[in-house]
Amino acid sequence: MIYPIVAFGDPVLKTRAKDIPADLPAAELKQLIDDMFATMYHASGVGLAAPQIGKSVRLFVIDSAPMVGDEDEDEEDQEAAAEADPTEAPVKRAFINPVMVSETGEEWGFEEGCLSIPGVRETVYRHETIVIRYEDEQRVQHEETFSGMTARVIQHEYDHLEGVLFTDHISSFKKQLIKGKLTRISKGDVNADYRMRFAGQGRR
Repeated sequence: MIYPIVAFGDPVLKTRAKDIPADLPAAELKQLIDDMFATMYHASGVGLAAPQIGKSVRLFVIDSAPMVGDEDEDEEDQEAAAEADPTEAPVKRAFINPVMVSETGEEWGFEEGCLSIPGVRETVYRHETIVIRYEDEQRVQHEETFSGMTARVIQHEYDHLEGVLFTDHISSFKKQLIKGKLTRISKGDVNADYRMRFAGQGRR
């Protein structure tokens, strides 16, 4: 199932998500994860958090291949990824009930966007390396270290579970510059090549 993407302005995007209970049926969880990957790929994203499909639970999926020197990238994105970490391997994974253990290393800037905020891109500074604890699809717990672009993708999606958007990381001046654009998005005045859901307006 392809879900509509929740647009900026919906309260679910500013709400801290709740843990997925241990007794959630495995088949139900697998279906949700499969649907989230399908929705992410349909919208040409590299990550998707459950709040972005209207579900306020602590789950996100990523596939960082397009961000780490994938052959389908344009030249500029390839160069940026190579500068971050030329040896980085892509990661495709679901993160269930993740907990950010640490964020370390020098903060570095990269222009980010978000499926919930189409047409807006701003430079965000994030730490180079993270340690995150999470459950995999079999509900087995892991604690893992990620760096470079994959760490950035994870940090972006993890923020969604905390009710934080990438625009929350930019300066007050830049927030003022994009305020009108964000307001238009929240009202459904947006051009996206995937279905979206707007607060109080249903889906489009």
